[in-house]
Amino acid sequence: MKKFTFLSLAVFALLTLTGCEAIGTIFEAGMWWGIILVAGVIGLVLWLFTRGRK
Repeated sequence: MKKFTFLSLAVFALLTLTGCEAIGTIFEAGMWWGIILVAGVIGLVLWLFTRGRK
């Protein structure tokens, strides 16, 4: 059943989105994940430096 749901979602995405729109959506989501991860790593490093000085 899970495979059927994924397949129907993939077919729906292929029919409604053109190739460029699909790729653009994927890269946009990836960009936001990258920004969130970089901000998290910078925050972690700053927290470790301030914690180590005490």
